[in-house]
Amino acid sequence: MTQRKEDPAVTNFREYLRIPSVHPDVNYDDCVTFLKKQSDSLGLPYKIYYAVPKKPIFVITWAGKDPSLPAVLLNSHMDVVPVFPESWTHPPFAAEKDENGNIFARGSQDMKCVGIQYIEAVRRLKLKNVQLLRTLHLVFNPDEEIGGVDGMSKFVHMKEFRDLNVGFALDEGMASKADHFILFPGERSIWQIHVHCPGNPGHGSLLLSNTAGEKLRVVIDKFMDFRQNQKARLENDPNLTIGDVTTVNLTVIKGGVQTNVIPQEMVACFDVRLACDVDHDEFEKMVNGWCKEAGSDIKIEFEQKNPKIEVTKLDETNPWWIAFKKECDNIGMNLKTTIFPGGTDSGFLREVGIPAFGFSPMNNTPVLLHDHDEYLNESVFLRGIDIYYNLLSAVGNVAP
Repeated sequence: MTQRKEDPAVTNFREYLRIPSVHPDVNYDDCVTFLKKQSDSLGLPYKIYYAVPKKPIFVITWAGKDPSLPAVLLNSHMDVVPVFPESWTHPPFAAEKDENGNIFARGSQDMKCVGIQYIEAVRRLKLKNVQLLRTLHLVFNPDEEIGGVDGMSKFVHMKEFRDLNVGFALDEGMASKADHFILFPGERSIWQIHVHCPGNPGHGSLLLSNTAGEKLRVVIDKFMDFRQNQKARLENDPNLTIGDVTTVNLTVIKGGVQTNVIPQEMVACFDVRLACDVDHDEFEKMVNGWCKEAGSDIKIEFEQKNPKIEVTKLDETNPWWIAFKKECDNIGMNLKTTIFPGGTDSGFLREVGIPAFGFSPMNNTPVLLHDHDEYLNESVFLRGIDIYYNLLSAVGNVAP
């Protein structure tokens, strides 16, 4: 039986997946070498920017008919999260393809697929001698998986970014287990809160008052009661998704030196994702009230405290949305919109006033980002290129 020849786009995708740009301490050299080759194959110029040494931001630019118009930014990130190879059925950086066409690799969904789909969609447009009205910038960022602090977070405030003249951006989304595709016009705000509970230390055999543990109990109860309330809202309203509620999770507890010593301080760390309709000042006031109730000497420290960022509008005032939605309708895509449950680089773009959509063209696909045995089927990947071909034609030709 003759084996069907692999689509060159799939081969390209698998080559990118084999680069182990994995945390911690990512070395991006091989990614840069790979992207230089892609840029050359497209016949397009590239530039490499650095907000921080050894953290390259790779930008491929396809000039439009009118380069003076605000450009379209196609964002992706090069880094991937750690793996536990013993829990995988395929080596996580081998990009092996099974008999069903499933390509197993870290980054297959999050999000090397999208980066290559941008490249291959542009390649097809150029092969058909299409030139868009607006300039496209294909941006490959470092360190998104650890918060983007040394990547997009700093890049959006650099002159080099402003010179790109970005008017609209596409970034990563998430797979859909159903037949529809998901568009994310916004994200919740990440607050990572450390609550420091001091108290009287002493021997473990005593019943001292004003201990750190007593205060910690009150604090945890308050946060977890709020969590239960939000969980009930989600479970009781079928119209809500996880991005529509505020999530709270107790992730770290610190304190103590040995079992028979009452500690002088205990710390509880909470990962909180504030829903887009939450008033940040009121929420902080509520948290301060909980802590004051537990003890007047409790201190709050923020590891991360994202500002409230406006969700990109999905109405007639947004020409990018009009073009995007019209093209989705034209090609028969069932599109659903919701708030992204996590955080991506698009939050930094929205923060500086750039409308941005999170979108990954993966439907009928299990959500496996950050999971063992992450994979993407080659037919889903290839259809994604077709989708971007149409969508880039639409948003790249939005009239001024």
